[in-house]
Amino acid sequence: MFIYLRVLNESFRFAVNALRNNKLRTFLSLMGVTVGIFSIIGVLAAVDSLEKQIKGSLSNLDQSIMIVCHVSFGPTEVPRWKRQQFPLVNYEDYQYLVRSLPNLKAASYTISVPSQKVSYGDEAVESVNIDNATEGLYEIESLEFENGRFFNELESATGSNVAVIGSILRDQLFGKGNQAVGKKIKMLSRKFTVIGVLEKQGLGAFGDSKDEVALIPVNVVRRIYGDNNRSTFPTITLLPESGTDTDEFYAGAQQRLRQLRGIKDGELSNFFVNKLSGFTEFIDNIISFLTGVGWAIGAFALLVGGFGIANIMFVSVKERTNLIGIQKALGAKRRFILFQFLFESVLLSIFGGLIGLFLVWLIATAINFSGIAEDFEFILSASNVFLGLATTFFIGIIAGIIPAIGASRLDPVEAIRTGM
Repeated sequence: MFIYLRVLNESFRFAVNALRNNKLRTFLSLMGVTVGIFSIIGVLAAVDSLEKQIKGSLSNLDQSIMIVCHVSFGPTEVPRWKRQQFPLVNYEDYQYLVRSLPNLKAASYTISVPSQKVSYGDEAVESVNIDNATEGLYEIESLEFENGRFFNELESATGSNVAVIGSILRDQLFGKGNQAVGKKIKMLSRKFTVIGVLEKQGLGAFGDSKDEVALIPVNVVRRIYGDNNRSTFPTITLLPESGTDTDEFYAGAQQRLRQLRGIKDGELSNFFVNKLSGFTEFIDNIISFLTGVGWAIGAFALLVGGFGIANIMFVSVKERTNLIGIQKALGAKRRFILFQFLFESVLLSIFGGLIGLFLVWLIATAINFSGIAEDFEFILSASNVFLGLATTFFIGIIAGIIPAIGASRLDPVEAIRTGM
C-alpha cells in the first residue's frame, strides 16, 4: 500500500515540475479547457438561474389554472392558417363559463393592450403596462396589498374608473412611501381613483412585474378597444375548486364553450384551453433544450482543448524519451511512468477547468452585485461546480491516457539511444 502511495506521490511531483518548466506551453494548453468549461458551466448556470426565476414565479400560481384564448401555449397539431382564423374569446364567453361551469372557484377576463402614459399632476411615467381584469383576478393570483384593496364585483361589472397600482409606479408618481390611495391619476384619457397599492413582488415568470403596472377593471378597456379588436389579446383564466379533477374540469370547459359557439361533434374547436401544468412542462422542455445547447457549445471547445492537451502530452513524451529510458533503466516501473504523464494531463485539464469556473463565478458575482439584472439572481450551484471539475478530470484522463501508455511501454535501451 505504501509503495503505491509513494509511486503516486513521486509521479505527482514529476508532473508538477514538468508543468512548471514549460509555463508557456502549459498556459496555451489550459486555454482550450478553460474556454470549454466556461462555456458549459456558464450556460448551465444561466439556465439554472432562469429556471429558478421562472418556476419561483409560477409557484405562486395554482398549477390547476387554465387559460382560454385563441392561441395555444404549447405545440399543437392545428395548422397556423387555421389558428389565425380563430375568433377572439370575449366577455360573453367569460360570463357563460362563470354561470355554467361547475367546480369553478374563480375566473377572470383580461385584455392585453399597449402600454400607456400615466400621470399625476406634473409627474408622468411613460410606457406603463395597463393590466385589466375582472374581480376574480384577486383570488387567482393571491394579490397582496401594501395599502387599500382590489376592485369589487360591482366596480368590475360597471367598469368604474378605479385603479390598483404597483409600488414602484406609486413611488414614481407620488414619491417614495407617500400615500396614493384616494388620489386621482390620468391614463387612457380618463381619470382614475387609486384604491390600492400592491406589495412589491419583483420580476414575474416572463420578465413582467406587477410593481410597475396600473390595474383597472376590464370593462373600462372594453369600452375603449371593443370586443373584437385584433390588436388586443383577450384571455379567460379559470381556477377550479381545490380537489377538482383537472381533466374533468378541462373537458367541461371545452364542452361548454363549444356548445356556446355552436361547434358540432367532430368539428375542430376554434379556441384553446391551456393548462398551466402543461405550460410548466413546456418550460421544462425549453430548459432542457437550452441545457443541451450549452453542452453542445462547450463540447466543441472541450474537444479542441482535449486535442491540445493530447498533442502537448505526445510532445512531452518525445522530449523526455531519454529521461524515461534512464528512469526505467534505474528500476522505474511502468505504472510510475504512466502515472507521471497521466497526472500531468489531468493537472493541466483541472487547472484549466478551475480557471473557467473562476471566470463564471466572477461574472456571476459581478452581475449579482452590480444590479445589471435587477431581481435576477445568477446562481453558480455546487452541482455545477462538481460537474465542471468532473468533466475536466474526465477530459484529462482521455487526453492523456494514450501518450501515458505509450511512454510506459518504451524500451529503456531504445529510449536512451533515441534521446542521445
